[in-house]
Amino acid sequence: MGQGRGQESAAGSGSGAGSGAGWSSKERIGELIRPDGGVVLLTVECQQGVVGPDSALPELAAIARASGALRNVARLVAAAHGADVQVIHAVAERRPDGRGANSNARLFRAAARLPVQQHSGSAAVRIAEPIQVADEDLVVRRLHGLSPLAGTDVDPLLRNLGCRTLIVTGVSANVAVPNAVFDAVNLGYRVVVPGDAIAGVPADYTPAMIRHTLALVATITTTDEILGCWKFPRRSGAAGTTGAAGAAVSRG
Repeated sequence: MGQGRGQESAAGSGSGAGSGAGWSSKERIGELIRPDGGVVLLTVECQQGVVGPDSALPELAAIARASGALRNVARLVAAAHGADVQVIHAVAERRPDGRGANSNARLFRAAARLPVQQHSGSAAVRIAEPIQVADEDLVVRRLHGLSPLAGTDVDPLLRNLGCRTLIVTGVSANVAVPNAVFDAVNLGYRVVVPGDAIAGVPADYTPAMIRHTLALVATITTTDEILGCWKFPRRSGAAGTTGAAGAAVSRG
């Protein structure tokens, strides 16, 4: 989506490393996302019914794939597994009977009429390829709301994991991703956003939203910059399986 020119990497972003005066952008990012420094990688709604071939939102799915955002999420997840960084997958779903689901905004009412539904237990709520889910990953499923954090188990899990920095990836840049970023900042976490690992509609909205909104509260970087900081060998015995459920945590 041409985000590289629109984001000044880590420099000038809202939640930098703090004491890194005089550091290069790479050094600042490296300090924020050290695998032993309390970092967690969050993927947002990277599920088959959202970004897969049979998505309920085909325009968003097409942009997530064409822009490389989905592939970059998969690269980051694979690197996190290799660097012993915890991965949490945030999935949005609803019961077939809709019980407990929101209906207080146009978005929710429109989603309830889509031909592809994010029903609990269906293929639509499995993590989409090419993302690999490892046994140690946590999958948090929400039945309500717009945010992967508010009213879900993500925040207490992050605190129990000793998280200080949350890397936010996925979709969409229109709603769920900024919700995740704002909620994480409000809860006291430092937030890092690889701008080439998120997507929204239309395609040109994402770089504008990053520059004018997310850069005010989060450290903006790229997938390659994060991967450059996570050059660690993969753990033995940590093989992932495509679309696996991981360690599921449900709320609702």
